[in-house]
Amino acid sequence: MNRFVAGVVATLLLVPVAACSSSPSTDTDPSAGSTTAADLRSQAEPQVSTPRTAEEVTTALAAKIPSLKLTKVFSAEDDPNKQLGRPNGYTSKSAFTDTRIAVEGAVAITKENDTLRGGGVEVFPDEAGAKARMEYIQQFGKQTPMLAEYDYVVGGVLLRVSKELTPTQAKEYETALSDVLG
Repeated sequence: MNRFVAGVVATLLLVPVAACSSSPSTDTDPSAGSTTAADLRSQAEPQVSTPRTAEEVTTALAAKIPSLKLTKVFSAEDDPNKQLGRPNGYTSKSAFTDTRIAVEGAVAITKENDTLRGGGVEVFPDEAGAKARMEYIQQFGKQTPMLAEYDYVVGGVLLRVSKELTPTQAKEYETALSDVLG
């Protein structure tokens, strides 16, 4: 009996809430509605979409870091890691250079779109995928210091930055990523 009474009370409490949330009837004038503070804010603030692909993230980062230049947007056919679009892989990938890195020594013998020349962006379906990839990459850097790099994750985005940059320069990337995706 108590469950029945609780069910009736819950139903009676929900009826007024449902009535308040229903859409206005077609008889009312839509211009007669009131404007809320949130409506005014959304009209005043420009709508900025969050970057969704590696190319969009890289382009947004380049707007904040002038030394960054997008060099490659990878496809499933030319992805050197063979992870683009594959199970547990990223959904998009890009590479960039940073003009503050001199192309000499070890950097000179790397391939054109190698992370050592600047960095890269990998976008995953979720943060867990991006973090797993970051941990995988960092294990190589611990075992072979030549492969070390700066890695930053925000949401499903992994930003890989060359170890050739100073910690202060790499921090610029971390800050820019948070600004772009924050």
